[in-house]
Amino acid sequence: MTSGSDSGTSAAALPIRSIALMVIASGLLTIQDGMVKWIAQSYPVGQVMTLRGVFVIAIVVLWAMGRRRTSELRVSNWGLQLTRGTLMSISTFLFVTGLTLMPIADAIAIAFAGPIIATALAALLLNERVRWRRWSAIAVGFTGVVVMLRPTPELIRLVAVVPLLAALFGAFRDIVTRKMGTGGESTPAIMLISTSVVTVAGLLTIPLGWVPLQFADVGWFVASALLVALAQALMIESLRIGEVGLVVPFKYTSLVWAVLLGVLVWGDLPDVWTWVGSTLVVGSGLYIWHRELALARSRRR
Repeated sequence: MTSGSDSGTSAAALPIRSIALMVIASGLLTIQDGMVKWIAQSYPVGQVMTLRGVFVIAIVVLWAMGRRRTSELRVSNWGLQLTRGTLMSISTFLFVTGLTLMPIADAIAIAFAGPIIATALAALLLNERVRWRRWSAIAVGFTGVVVMLRPTPELIRLVAVVPLLAALFGAFRDIVTRKMGTGGESTPAIMLISTSVVTVAGLLTIPLGWVPLQFADVGWFVASALLVALAQALMIESLRIGEVGLVVPFKYTSLVWAVLLGVLVWGDLPDVWTWVGSTLVVGSGLYIWHRELALARSRRR
């Protein structure tokens, strides 16, 4: 049995845990994005999505069977499951399309409007209370992203609507994920169905031209699938225990992870704008973290 004090302490720690999970998930996805960027040089995007999806599905099913927890693969709400998978597929295709139509820095900068959109949707659809301090911190974090990426005048063209729509659909996906997580849907079930929908969507691109899979590249697809599976599991769990407006802004840290990866792997030293932007992103995140720690301490009193 857990005492009331222990229960209160545990509940107060949930926001901090949810933030940590999102930060780790963002780091794993950044590494995975680097792998996909390399793989996509040899394979069409739809083929990459499908092959990676097949391996993710295998990982989820084998994990459930190995731990004798296949019951967690059961679906309680097919409507929300298929909705999340559809939103995930549309968001992915729109973002990749945006990358082909405009500079990568512009597309990423626009897509990072997603946390702001998600926070607003959470307030409207989930009745989450977002105070001005959190809004301010989110705005500072987004400013840091823009400073780091330094988008070009291409940003104001009509084509910029494409990654913006990707951000919108991604925000709705996060809202649905939060609703599913708090509604009792298990993380393995969410991962299985959503990945299955994305995999099927990728199969629809076969007429556009696929290429034979090289045996030497199988390891890259498996490694990418392992990373995306773990990252998705952590992200879903983060949204299960933490409010959307709290945890989603920490997706901004993926840019900081990307900078660190560039330094460690390729020796790319950040310029002054990257340092300034990273400082704003990290500072906004630390401020939100500090506020949650202060609120946790006040709840324990």
